[in-house]
Amino acid sequence: MNDTILLPKSDIVFKLLFGDERSIELLTDFLKAVLRIPADEYDEVIITDPHLLREYKSDKLGILDVKIKTKSKKIIDIEIQVKPMPALRERVVFSLAKMITGQIGSGDGYTKIKQAISIFITDFILIPENDNYHNKYTLYDPATGSEFTDVLEVNTLELSKLPIDDDGSELWNWMKFLASNQKEELDMIAQKSPQVKKAVVRLMELSSDERTRMLYESRQMMEWDNMLMKKTAREEGLAEGLAEGLAKGIATGKEQGLIEAKNKRNFEIINNAVKMNMPTEVIEQLTGLTAEEINSLSDNK
Repeated sequence: MNDTILLPKSDIVFKLLFGDERSIELLTDFLKAVLRIPADEYDEVIITDPHLLREYKSDKLGILDVKIKTKSKKIIDIEIQVKPMPALRERVVFSLAKMITGQIGSGDGYTKIKQAISIFITDFILIPENDNYHNKYTLYDPATGSEFTDVLEVNTLELSKLPIDDDGSELWNWMKFLASNQKEELDMIAQKSPQVKKAVVRLMELSSDERTRMLYESRQMMEWDNMLMKKTAREEGLAEGLAEGLAKGIATGKEQGLIEAKNKRNFEIINNAVKMNMPTEVIEQLTGLTAEEINSLSDNK
């Protein structure tokens, strides 16, 4: 048996730990550590998307979410992101807006809207403005401190800001669990927190499961391939563009050469990706192009 412990902050492992209907107890224990809402809200917790996304062949690279509804129909979205991406704050706001507008159908009144809460976990610095590993944001007046509404709430959890020393909170234990990559660390946390101990036991079970390991390793390979393709595309596109630009001997030639080289490389990447049946959103991340640009460069239009 492979004794390597799977990383709990890996999106696929996180989904299996908290996004399965059999994991409701773990999920509610985690939510209680993060959010300040009445405990009886968790008497009725529904995971709205409990299914693993088709063996992860068509999910969002690096981002995976778990959506929950509570007793009073509050909507909670938990996402984990291990690597920086552009416009992540804007992406969180967009997701919250969809959680709000998705509650209203034709003829419904605004009073139907229930609180939408985002819990966004990162393995990098997302909020450089302070050193807190947990930040909570709502709509309020910064001059008076009065809250306009709590219908929107964002909670950011940054693993990279977690202090070495225990701050005495249950949230610190959960964050330490997510950041751990060694069995000794996990054993230490399990001894301190009965709630987190259940998560450690579940993680050990997943780590010893052959199918889970295959999914985990396939996921890693997909991410490495994605990084390599983007790096290669950047380097080759730059080299070819510079060569063509220098041959033309003028600044506009350099610029045009870069564009032509980039399009040539993207053409190759796009068509290889299409042959591999990759979804459009994955190809967008590989090339940095829009769906319309991808379609215009593809020979499979």
